[in-house]
Amino acid sequence: MQTSLIGSFLVSIAGTLLAFLLVIGMLVIFFKPITQRLLAMFMKKLMSERYPVNIWEMVTALTRTNPIKVMENSLRAASGAIIERPFGSPRKHLSFDGLIFTPAQLAVLPVHEDENVDLEVTIGPKAKKPMTLQIPIMAGAMGYGIGVSEKVKIAMARGTSAVGTATNTGEGGFLPEERNLAKFLILQYNSGHWSKQPSILNQADAIEIHIGQGATATAASIIPPEFMPGKARQVMNVKDGEIVVIPSRHQEINQPDDLIPLVERLRSVTGGVPIGVKLCASAKLEADLEVAIRANVDFISLDGSQAGTKGGPPILEDDFGLPTLFALCRAVRYLNQRGVKDQISLLVGGGFSNPGECLKALALGADGVYMGTALLWAMTHEQVTKAIPWEPPTQLTFYPGEMAEQFDENLAARHLENFFTSFVEEMKLGIRALGKTSLQQVQAEDLASLDEWTSKVTGIPLATQAYDPLGGPDPMEPAGDTQAVPQKPTSPTYPQKGKNWFDYFKKK
Repeated sequence: MQTSLIGSFLVSIAGTLLAFLLVIGMLVIFFKPITQRLLAMFMKKLMSERYPVNIWEMVTALTRTNPIKVMENSLRAASGAIIERPFGSPRKHLSFDGLIFTPAQLAVLPVHEDENVDLEVTIGPKAKKPMTLQIPIMAGAMGYGIGVSEKVKIAMARGTSAVGTATNTGEGGFLPEERNLAKFLILQYNSGHWSKQPSILNQADAIEIHIGQGATATAASIIPPEFMPGKARQVMNVKDGEIVVIPSRHQEINQPDDLIPLVERLRSVTGGVPIGVKLCASAKLEADLEVAIRANVDFISLDGSQAGTKGGPPILEDDFGLPTLFALCRAVRYLNQRGVKDQISLLVGGGFSNPGECLKALALGADGVYMGTALLWAMTHEQVTKAIPWEPPTQLTFYPGEMAEQFDENLAARHLENFFTSFVEEMKLGIRALGKTSLQQVQAEDLASLDEWTSKVTGIPLATQAYDPLGGPDPMEPAGDTQAVPQKPTSPTYPQKGKNWFDYFKKK
């Protein structure tokens, strides 16, 4: 009986398999003619129907209107509210691609491959407690609770600490775990009411007063209760059910000169760590820089319009602020004109994603570079497979993300350390190829422009312009010795305290 049942089972399996193979065979035999017939019917319909009833209308419509705009308008139609786009604007601006480095060969010899390259940079050199980093690349501001999860902040603290650079708290709550793991912590002094106690402030290695940022300009941020549950509310001292509001400006700053006592107070509370401001680059950049200079800041963080964020309204990401390259060149020029470039460190961020871009920014005069989106991609690495294709990778890293608990912070920290190590090794390779052994030796003179627009913006000569080896700088002279030292201009007359600075500069 048992043998009969087994035999029947095997016969049924064989029959099923035979039927399956028969179906596959029929499909193979008839696939081509069936496909040809269906395609012919579709093409006839496509090539003969009027546009109002032709599916090809979608192609012409999406060619005329960017698919991103169509999608975002659909989201507006669905929600009736301001939409928020993560990772910044998709707009393309003039970038660092229009610049190339000049390699050392004969007139200037390259450096031996085993030569050590010094990438050390000091933020706030005139501060009582300057912050000296081993590399000039830093983790950009990402706020706990209002942006990323605790696991992401821990991974960033560990990854940056391993390579001797700084991480930034962003506008979110202060995490003791982040402070304990980070070698250098820049605390962002936000316009909200949290993380401002002296006991927290004096744990910072530097304080960055948040005035504006590239992705959201100076607009207020409003976070509904459902987007920030749990521990973050306790850390930020926000009641359950309460809407979190990050105001558009600080209560302490009601006129430009109000920045002066705020900087002095923070310097006193912290015992002299570097105090700086974070600015969104605007067309009136020099006016904002002048206010910061008069406030005696130790560093200025400048955010170009390519900067990303957890989520920002497209109008602010696409249509506000100067691109990073414009902002950097104007800021360097103005700080040199005011004779303070060697006293005030200039940090820049917004759209940086590879070593070449960062080294070019440093050559143009930046003292340090913030990176954000690129670090998130580095940390998630193969972990994105936990989310895709059904969920976006942001669900792993954002605080309210549905998959935030699946994020492995230890693995992310290791990948971030690898990213930084690889990144700066490429920068060292480039510096050796310039015939130099220190980041401080890399100058704007090491660059050439590939187009007239880039040359006009940066002041870097065109690559088509011939170099006169006899009339130019002595190739045997040590790098940097021939650079002219900017002369401090005659001190201008400033408006009296309480006057409107923007009206003043407009008149000028």
